[in-house]
Amino acid sequence: MERRVIHEITPLMGKDVLYIADRHKKEFTYPIHSHEVYELNFVEKATGVRRIVGDSSEVIGEYDLVLITSADLEHVWEQNQCNSDDIREVTIQFDFNMTQDNFFGRNPFNSIRRMMDEAKKGLCFPLSAIMKVYTLLDTLSSVKDGFYAITQFMTILYELSRCEGARTLASSSFAKIAVQDDSRRILKVKDYISKNYMDEIRLNKLADMAGMSASAFSRFFKLHTGRNLSDYIIDIRLGFAARMLVDTVKSVSEIGFECGFNNLSNFNRIFKKKKGCSPSEFRDNYHKTRVII
Repeated sequence: MERRVIHEITPLMGKDVLYIADRHKKEFTYPIHSHEVYELNFVEKATGVRRIVGDSSEVIGEYDLVLITSADLEHVWEQNQCNSDDIREVTIQFDFNMTQDNFFGRNPFNSIRRMMDEAKKGLCFPLSAIMKVYTLLDTLSSVKDGFYAITQFMTILYELSRCEGARTLASSSFAKIAVQDDSRRILKVKDYISKNYMDEIRLNKLADMAGMSASAFSRFFKLHTGRNLSDYIIDIRLGFAARMLVDTVKSVSEIGFECGFNNLSNFNRIFKKKKGCSPSEFRDNYHKTRVII
């Protein structure tokens, strides 16, 4: 039987806006899952827990705060090497329509909308941001009045949207997120790479698409994306490879070649350098968190 990620049915019903679960526990047992609604998940006193969001796998420290706004992005917090006997987890699920054509499309919500878009890949916040909203998170479940609970939660989102140092977790190709960019030239190039990642991609071809010389385009691409072109292409290929490792039964060598790596040893070496484990280990570890339904 095909292995599937659990698609969680949210407790949010009808005209509900927030679901808040504030609990203390000794271990994480819920399997990998996804859900339609957005989620902000805060964990403390759980050093050693492994957090998996898409193709990102990290061991967390004393505090962890992640926002996920994609219905298809699977995630889980695993016990791993955590020995704490008093883990606290605050999970906030919410269902706001933040399109441009409603109340949340107005100017005061610009930074929140940008953050929500980034969080389609999972967004992890630095300790400085967590400390800024800690008191609000700590007391949210005790706010009895629904209106005040929502305003307190919106304050949390707003403060997080203004913080520096938040970073996305899953790669865009794994999370199935369409490329977006302000520059038409860069967008055209990214779209080409996304559609042709399995083939050899030449710098001169991309530079021609952008109407620039190869050297000028390389500088322009790094300035605009913060990454070298070669690193960007590798990350796109690895995201597609990780998705195939999870969703198919193809061999590691097949996946490597289909994702544009010219030989198996090169694929293994680059994957391990970027992901911290071999493709086979990634597949085995990921499937350990999956259940048959």
